[in-house]
Amino acid sequence: MAGAAGGSSAQEKRATASRLKAALSLSADESEAAASELRALLETVLSPPSGGAGGGGESVSEALAWCRCLLAGGEPWDSFVQAVRAYDPATLCGLVWTANFVAYRCRTCGISPCMSLCAECFHQGEHAGHDYNMFRSQAGGACDCGDGNVMREAGFCKRHRIKSSSEVPSVPKDLLIMSELVLPQFIFCLIQYLREGYDEPVLDVPSEKDLHKVLQILESHISFLEDLTKMGGAMRSVLTQVLTNQQFYKDLSSGGAENACAKKSHEKYLVALKGSGLTFPEDKAACGGQEQAAGGASSSVVQGCAGATPASGQGDSSDEEDQDGGQDVGKRKRVKLSSSTKDQSIMDVLKHKCFLEELLFWTIKYEFPQKMVTFLLNMLPDQDYKIAFTKTFVQHYAFIMKTLKKSHESDTMSNRIVHISVQLFSNEELARQVTEECQLLDIMVTVLLYMMESCLIKSELQDEENSLHVVVNCGEALLKNNTYWPLVSDFINILSHQSVAKKFLEDHRLLVTWMNFVSFFQGMNLNKRELNEHVEFESQTYYAAFAAELEACAQPMWGLLSHCKIRETQEYTRNVVRYCLEALQDWFDAINFVDEPTPNQVTFHLPLHRYYAMFLSKAVKCQELDLDSLLPDQEMLMKLMVHPLQIQASLSEIHSNMWVRNGLQIKGQAMTYVQSHFCNSMIDPDIYLLQVCASRLDPDYFISSVFERFKVVDLLTMASQHQNTVLDSEHERSMLEGALTFLVILLSLRLHLGMTDDEILRAEMVAQLCMNDRTHSSLLDLIPENPNPKSGIIPGSLSFESMLSAVADFKAPVFEPGGSMQQGMYTPKAEVWDKEFDPVMVILRTVYRRDVQSAMDRYTAFLKQSGKVHGNPWPPYKKRTHLHPSYKGLMRLLHCKTLHIVLFTLLYKILMDHQNLSEHVLCMVLYLIELGLENSSEQESDEEDSMGGQERCHDSWFPGNNLVSNMRHFINYVRVRVPETAPEVKREPPASTSADGSAASQNSGTAQVFSLVAERRKKFQEIINRNTTEANQAVRPKTSMKWSAPGATPQLTTAILEIKESILSLLVKLHHKLSGKQNSYYPPWLDDMETLIQCENPKYLHGDGMTAVERILLKAALQSRLNKRIIEEICRKVTPPVPPKKISPAEKKILDKEERRQKARERQQKLLAEFASRQKSFMETAMDVESPDAEIAMEIATAEQHVPEAVYDCVICGQSGPSTEERPAGLVVLLQASSVLGQCRNTTEPKKLPTSEKEQIYPWDTCAAVYEARLATLQHFFKDSSCLQSVSIGWEGGVYVQTCGHTLHIDCHKSYMESLRNDQVLQGFSVDKGEFTCPLCRQFANSVLPCYPGNNVERSLWQCHSNKTMQDLIKEVEDLQEQLGTFPSETNLSKEMESVMKDIKSTTQKKYTDYSKSPGSPDNDFLFMYSVARTNLELELVHRGGNLCLGGASTAGKRSCLHQLFHVLAMHMRLYSIDSAYNPWKKLTQLMQNDESLQICSEEQPEVPVLYRDASSLLLIQILTMPQPLRKEHFTCIIKVLFTLLYIQALVALSVKCSAEDRMTWMNSGALKKSMSNAKKSWEVLLSHVISELYNGKIYEQEETEDLAMDSTSAWCPHSIETYLQQFCLPFLRITSLLQHHLFGAELPSCQEDEEFTVLANCLGLLPPSFQSSEFSSASCLDWPVPAFDIISQWCSELVSFAGKHPTQVKILLIQEAKWDLPRLLQLPENYNTIFQYYHRKSCSVCSKVPKDPAVCLVCGTFVCLKGLCCKQQSYCECVLHSQNCGAGTGIFLLINASVIIIIRGHRFCLWGSVYLDAHGEEDRDLRRGKPLYICKERYKVLEQQWVSHTFDHINKRWGPHYNGL
Repeated sequence: MAGAAGGSSAQEKRATASRLKAALSLSADESEAAASELRALLETVLSPPSGGAGGGGESVSEALAWCRCLLAGGEPWDSFVQAVRAYDPATLCGLVWTANFVAYRCRTCGISPCMSLCAECFHQGEHAGHDYNMFRSQAGGACDCGDGNVMREAGFCKRHRIKSSSEVPSVPKDLLIMSELVLPQFIFCLIQYLREGYDEPVLDVPSEKDLHKVLQILESHISFLEDLTKMGGAMRSVLTQVLTNQQFYKDLSSGGAENACAKKSHEKYLVALKGSGLTFPEDKAACGGQEQAAGGASSSVVQGCAGATPASGQGDSSDEEDQDGGQDVGKRKRVKLSSSTKDQSIMDVLKHKCFLEELLFWTIKYEFPQKMVTFLLNMLPDQDYKIAFTKTFVQHYAFIMKTLKKSHESDTMSNRIVHISVQLFSNEELARQVTEECQLLDIMVTVLLYMMESCLIKSELQDEENSLHVVVNCGEALLKNNTYWPLVSDFINILSHQSVAKKFLEDHRLLVTWMNFVSFFQGMNLNKRELNEHVEFESQTYYAAFAAELEACAQPMWGLLSHCKIRETQEYTRNVVRYCLEALQDWFDAINFVDEPTPNQVTFHLPLHRYYAMFLSKAVKCQELDLDSLLPDQEMLMKLMVHPLQIQASLSEIHSNMWVRNGLQIKGQAMTYVQSHFCNSMIDPDIYLLQVCASRLDPDYFISSVFERFKVVDLLTMASQHQNTVLDSEHERSMLEGALTFLVILLSLRLHLGMTDDEILRAEMVAQLCMNDRTHSSLLDLIPENPNPKSGIIPGSLSFESMLSAVADFKAPVFEPGGSMQQGMYTPKAEVWDKEFDPVMVILRTVYRRDVQSAMDRYTAFLKQSGKVHGNPWPPYKKRTHLHPSYKGLMRLLHCKTLHIVLFTLLYKILMDHQNLSEHVLCMVLYLIELGLENSSEQESDEEDSMGGQERCHDSWFPGNNLVSNMRHFINYVRVRVPETAPEVKREPPASTSADGSAASQNSGTAQVFSLVAERRKKFQEIINRNTTEANQAVRPKTSMKWSAPGATPQLTTAILEIKESILSLLVKLHHKLSGKQNSYYPPWLDDMETLIQCENPKYLHGDGMTAVERILLKAALQSRLNKRIIEEICRKVTPPVPPKKISPAEKKILDKEERRQKARERQQKLLAEFASRQKSFMETAMDVESPDAEIAMEIATAEQHVPEAVYDCVICGQSGPSTEERPAGLVVLLQASSVLGQCRNTTEPKKLPTSEKEQIYPWDTCAAVYEARLATLQHFFKDSSCLQSVSIGWEGGVYVQTCGHTLHIDCHKSYMESLRNDQVLQGFSVDKGEFTCPLCRQFANSVLPCYPGNNVERSLWQCHSNKTMQDLIKEVEDLQEQLGTFPSETNLSKEMESVMKDIKSTTQKKYTDYSKSPGSPDNDFLFMYSVARTNLELELVHRGGNLCLGGASTAGKRSCLHQLFHVLAMHMRLYSIDSAYNPWKKLTQLMQNDESLQICSEEQPEVPVLYRDASSLLLIQILTMPQPLRKEHFTCIIKVLFTLLYIQALVALSVKCSAEDRMTWMNSGALKKSMSNAKKSWEVLLSHVISELYNGKIYEQEETEDLAMDSTSAWCPHSIETYLQQFCLPFLRITSLLQHHLFGAELPSCQEDEEFTVLANCLGLLPPSFQSSEFSSASCLDWPVPAFDIISQWCSELVSFAGKHPTQVKILLIQEAKWDLPRLLQLPENYNTIFQYYHRKSCSVCSKVPKDPAVCLVCGTFVCLKGLCCKQQSYCECVLHSQNCGAGTGIFLLINASVIIIIRGHRFCLWGSVYLDAHGEEDRDLRRGKPLYICKERYKVLEQQWVSHTFDHINKRWGPHYNGL
């Protein structure tokens, strides 16, 4: 039997299979026998080849063939698959995808934020109007359609909506009977392969190669399993049973099998298992010495944690934790992990009980091969499997982490892990079950802790020597590469489920462990300020630190917070807060913190503080907890505030450039700390925590701490000079600004102090919009994500959109034809600027300081525009939302003497013009005073009792604590400490009796020197004493505080200053000082009592400093009658604004440095604006900024008739003069090959881009294709040289010449190019190819077109109408043509003309210049040259919209240089003489002798008949072969002759078009009129003559049958014939008129479309002078040089003779009426998704793979691979190749995966932008956001416009070389 198994044929296999299957369904004995036979057979077939992992592919495929046969039981495989599928009850889609797959996510339908759908289910479901986006999967995923746990049923697609389990019949037993027996062996075989192939890596030498080899062998096995899973539910349940059945596993893999091979593989398996627990010896050995202790510590810690449970039968107590393993790590408190961890497997070696477990084990060992992952996931729709697999996954979790840490490919592996875990843990039901049954939370926390323990270092914060705290080392790969990401992401994922999070929050032990984990991040990445030299190496680890805190600490925190929203969850918050405080206390102990932070260090990472703050905030805001019950004692609060305050001060230091020696990275940290993704997990909690501390601590202590931290204490003195021991003087001002700004933020920010979510969202939005206009997506990105970042839902009742429409207006995308394309922007509404602009919020949220300035500038602009304020407004004061009652204490800061003294001092210093005080300082001082007035607590009694004795510390300054009363308190003398050099020392102190008697009589003593530092020390002592219940014995020092700052330099001396001011009087004087006038302040209530009643006066809302002062004085007067009286008194005493000695320089001093800078800035702005407007007006004249009415910039067009000589200005040397033979001038031109003309189609319906298989674009109706076909046919029948004169080329690859209108001397240009060549820093163009930019307007150019010297004779000569007859003129033309063009003498001019001709030829590719049969013949050049002229004329016509109705000089005329170009072409054309016998001129103007014409016909190939020749081509040939300059009369003569030819061509074409009956009618009716006088000017007569002539040949015979259907229906009436003839002739007349306009400067009149023919004919001089417009007929323009009927007969005879030989071709070659539409790009569909879905999976027609970067050409619709090496030909990639073939070097491609358009122009390319925008008018480059995109017609128009007008080079700026690699 076994022998048969070897190489048996398919027939035998099927026979065996069906026999066994039949036997199995018989009686028990027989089926038993059959089963064992089957087993033996399988063992033979499947036995893993001896020789390890060797074994050929044949044996594998053979084995699979057997398996297929056996499973199907002899049936054909396909029918078996169908049969099984019929029983598929699956209601889930479950499609599994890998990275880079395009999937969808609908937030409207999702329950879990991770929900995703495959494209098919998405499009089948109804999601219109939902909030969905398309995304590229990063890690892979699976489709959730049909899974009610993850998404709402409304979003299911049609296929998965039906719950079909009821209808599906049950599976017949015998269908799958074989599968149940075959599959266990098959899977065991797979596992054996995996065991065999695995070798433990020796000493960490990666053995990836071997692993890959094994995986390759197994590829087909796993694919086979994958196919099985796709058979549907029935087969999946069999597989589940096989994978989870423990008995099968025992039987097959116990290792007791008899064959040695199995034994060996089992041993290998046991070796591999060894390292699977969390603790094992090899690890230590491998780690090497330095980590051994750490490893030991962690393992002992963790072993202890798991505290071997009684369940496992060992009775270890958990005392062994105290082993001495952790000395190095620091004596931190050991973690007590759950001792009830039932699942020993975290710690111990894994034990496997079924195939599934071992399969997962090997999947992990092999680092998650994609195929295995996909198979395991494909099984998930089976519910039993899902549960079993999830439990297995959890059981292996620790092992996954270990493998991940060692992996070399941790990125890929991370993605694969998350690919699996996100499918398992997003399901709440499943997560809850696993949490309960498998200790999921314990395992996750332990594993995270264990992972981080491997990279801990000693913390250097505070006490470097004795610190016991350990932190993670951010430089380790684990953190740098984000290796922890998968585990953290799983943790965040499960915490988003309420039931799981509750378990976590209830479990005290887990919370302790978690806080322990968080403390690893507390104080990481410590910065020490470099004081001496710049740091050598700037480490960039800071980003790893921020990412780690955000992901590992903050996001789990937000996840937990989202479940603490209601009163019932108070307990949870209490738990967290309690353990958080414990952890903080431990931390303070570990770092030996007492009360002063170490100077010059800062860490931005305080996650414990932030946990504490956020849970406090939540408790007060949502759970109605009492704040005080959660706060620790005063001493702890004092400690808590230190580090967050240190960060705020350091931010200020960093911005003051005090950390500049630490390199740029420290700025990076300061920016990241406030950046939108981090701010609400970093700076916001820090400020909130400081607010809480401030509201509970002594205000004097807090204020003095702030000024001390900011190092500006010494600055706060009344003296004009001081010494600062801790700060350089250049940093003082900005640090003082920083301190005051911080206080303002602290006191006015309400984010966590009572604002609702909606108000917060509104404030954030307004702040961002005030800085700059924003696009919708950048706004979404800039608004801090609130709670769980994965939810994508912004909290609050109002949605983002409705809030946005409330505060902002949408500015639709704008298009500047010459420039960049704007996106749709949102800009603040006027009332937002008016009432809601909040400078405090802006300062808090700006990453760059310049954004604050930008917001102020925009605010100023708004006020000026609305006419509210002139001058420089100050930041407005904004009323705050009400404080939550719990935080009322915060306002005590505003009513403490310390602050009042600081404010008084600063006001005084500003008034006295002391150094280092800026307007910003004054602004903040006033802001604080105003805050104090707004929040003054009790309406004070007029004579306030002084507070209890204890508070009288600064009584010599102010009597009480209330700002309102302290404002009016006069201070007479102050004793200050000043350096001996200070001016104050010289003056004698006045007698103290001269005290001012008015309001301060009770305090005529001297106020004391005031020392913040001493004050703070004292308070601290007090608080400590009070805490230690010795408050009653606290001895208060009675002495006045004359204590100076410690370490102050000794040569300070005491001086007494006479002040005699109060805050109110200082304010009034400030008002005078700011206004520059004495007595400028007049109390408004004296005139109008009303002002006191209406408190909110709109007049004071916006304004400068004076307004602010007025507003404050008004508020002070409102608050107390006394203040009002005192203000009036102060104003009565006319006080000079400044002490007398300074009056003279006062005015100058006001403009202190800041303001001067401001003025300079404004001047600069003005200059710049002026410059910009000049530049703009210049650009408008010089460039293509669509303005048809702009006057022409070029001298050519404006030269007057009487100017004898054209004068040119050289833009390089600046001289002007004529262009001479010796020193020619030239126009700066850009030559480019163009195929735009070739893209015209003869339909008005634009072509659409194909978006389905049915739609196709065929190129053969394009202009280029038609002309090419025509030329080929002519060449087939006629003589080559005459063919090449009968048509023009250049429709494809023609050369277009355009200029910017500037001229230069050619020798100047040469030296300019030389200097460019030596200049190395050239970007964007290649000098070697002759490219440069115009020295004046910087427009791109690549050649210089010499200007033909000479007086513009043409212009003067043609005025006089000559009286020569037509015959004379014809003869003259003929003679002139006979003169051979002599080669001009070797002058500089002729050399230049030659070189420019070379340039023109080399601009386009060879294939576009070679059309003759004999390569290199002169006819080729001849054809090419006159075609260049034709191309330029036709393109100008296109730019004018295809007709000349507009007249005038268009923009195209401005850029045109046809006149100069004609001279160059003519000079070269004259070198080729046309043999006089073949000169078409003769054929047109003379009757041939008969014998002559016969002789010509007998030649080998005849010439092209005249009627087949293109009139416009003949025109150009005639003109270019005449000597230049051409006389106007000759030009008109040529036109008249050619018009006769054209007219007859029209008649011939018409006669072919109409039906036979019509033809007879016209022939006869015309014949009757032949005798009339003007017969030869009547189209009827001529038509009848043509018809009768052509009847001689076989011309009309052919078509009687076929074409009849076409036009027979429309009978031709005379009117329609006339119209037809005019339309036929118009293209020729247009070209001719343009030519005349350029050569002779004739004006182009404008006209209506229907009179275009008449106007142009008149303009060209075709109309006879005696012309009356009433009975106008086109024939009246004819002017026959020879008898009309004779010459017509002669022309027709040529056709007749040709028809004799080739009757079929005659009509094809007739010149038809040209109905070309203007060139257009393809029309694109409305919705981008249409394009994307069709093209992103489409395979390339060349290499038939699906391209990585697909692109499609917007000109012809060809699908190409961008950058694809697959389609590369001779080093050119496909896009570059296509741009040459399709656009002669210009390509416009839409990149499918990026939605952007890329332009290729020659050897350069640029990204043009996108023509698809989302609903908010934004591009979505690379489809990152995946929102639906819609076509923006205006942008597409701009693109098409640039393509048609050839202005890509001028308008787009960012060009780069593509090196043929696109």
